[in-house]
Amino acid sequence: MDVYSQIKKKVMKSFLNAKGSHDWDHTERVQNLCMRIGRKENADLEILKYAAVLHDIGRDYQDRSDGKYCHAERGAILARGLLEKYEVDRDKIKEIVHCIESHRFRGNKIPQSIEAKVLFDADKLDSIGAVGIGRAFLFAGEVGAKLHNKNVDIEQTKPYTKEDTAYREFMVKLRKVKQRILTEEGKKIAENRHRFMTDFFDRLKNEIDGIM
Repeated sequence: MDVYSQIKKKVMKSFLNAKGSHDWDHTERVQNLCMRIGRKENADLEILKYAAVLHDIGRDYQDRSDGKYCHAERGAILARGLLEKYEVDRDKIKEIVHCIESHRFRGNKIPQSIEAKVLFDADKLDSIGAVGIGRAFLFAGEVGAKLHNKNVDIEQTKPYTKEDTAYREFMVKLRKVKQRILTEEGKKIAENRHRFMTDFFDRLKNEIDGIM
């Protein structure tokens, strides 16, 4: 078994008890998007495949802290240790770790390399569109949130509470994703996904009010 396959197998085990909104399926979707966007953007696909498979390795750390700690920062540390253990080339490790530490929407590290930009875009694209809607409702269910609450002031709500609805996630993050996409190919994908998602949440409000 080659080094990449060994690392992938080890990372998969860390997702055995992962919640549905950030499970191994999410990692696989992000990797597929990375390959698609990476080919169009002439990125290093070797760096991308490692970065994609490792990008959420610190997610459990963030979830257990109810969002107090950053999974990108923790993931970068864990990824570096794992890559060094399997004696991956030092220059590759540096590139892979940068991708991981800068992939978070709410993070303070800015993607610099084309590979980091591709991973950032792929991860964000999986949070919008039909898949993104599904994941938003999955997460809301995981934290015990309501289906919808039209009367709450979004700015006064907190994550990981009963008010952390899918609509709240749409308002505070998902509707802003399209404008944060960094690559040309990513922007093309985002346009369609954003439109579908916006139409859905508009309809949700209308159905809640009995208009439709």
